[in-house]
Amino acid sequence: MRTRRNGWALAGASALVVALLAASLLTGEFDIFSSEFGAEMFAISRVPRTVALVLSGAAMAMSGLVMQLLTQNRFVEPTTTGTTEWAGLGLMLMMFFFPSASIMSKMIAAVGFAFIGAMIFFLFLRRVSLRSSLVVPIVGIMLGTVVSAISTFFALYTNMLQSLSVWFAGSFTSVYQGQYEVLWIVLAVVAGVYVIADRLTLAGLGEEYATNLGVNYQQIVLVGTALIALATGVVTVVVGMLPFLGLIVPNLVSMLRGDDMRSNLPWVCLAGIAVVTVCDLLARVVIAPFEMPVSVILGIVGAIVFITLLLKGRHRVSR
Repeated sequence: MRTRRNGWALAGASALVVALLAASLLTGEFDIFSSEFGAEMFAISRVPRTVALVLSGAAMAMSGLVMQLLTQNRFVEPTTTGTTEWAGLGLMLMMFFFPSASIMSKMIAAVGFAFIGAMIFFLFLRRVSLRSSLVVPIVGIMLGTVVSAISTFFALYTNMLQSLSVWFAGSFTSVYQGQYEVLWIVLAVVAGVYVIADRLTLAGLGEEYATNLGVNYQQIVLVGTALIALATGVVTVVVGMLPFLGLIVPNLVSMLRGDDMRSNLPWVCLAGIAVVTVCDLLARVVIAPFEMPVSVILGIVGAIVFITLLLKGRHRVSR
């Protein structure tokens, strides 16, 4: 009975997400119904944008879930650990030294730097004993700020500040046919996380417990970090920064459904898609006919959720 109820709930959530995606396909200043170029614009712009919403939302939400498991901390995700800042630095260096590089080359550079940044964060956590879990995301934000400052200095020195600002303003306005297809790679991230979900759950119990249960902890951390870096790098190249998405979704799903990672994976993906789609729709209609970067809406919502979680965590600690 419970399995059937969960199945109906998942089907209902999927239908809601499909409705949101349909709204995304039909929302925009260009009239696709009366214009003679409506069908062409629909195929070139609306469909790629909606596909990008699905892939980037699912990828970043799942990246946050994996990172929270590996760090045993609910307050971390790629934008609160400096991972996205490292990906942006790699992208900027590639754009400067190889200005004619393909989008695949830019993605490789962003993924490589994101992996380095994530590993630096994990190594820092292993070497430094932090008494409070609330300090961990603050340390990650500080590390990200340092990397961001380096990127800003480099951008000023090389007259690339406009490129940097475009990256910081994560938006789906530049997503169109021929520029988004690399996002399909994140399906490999989703599949990879699903395959090793049980081992990631065991790794989330800590190195000692995971080792006693027969899991190669170091290997799982390495694979998990590589998956996070791949998703973050790809999304950064195509869309830009999507702040707090990986923080909001896993925490909301966990509060409603508990901490079973394998059964939570579909919910995390659906919730990630729903959140980023709603924020993108708001970004398109708030100041129409102009469009706000979706990162602005996500930043406001994410900051509120982040502060709420911090205050709840602090209240639990004080008790």
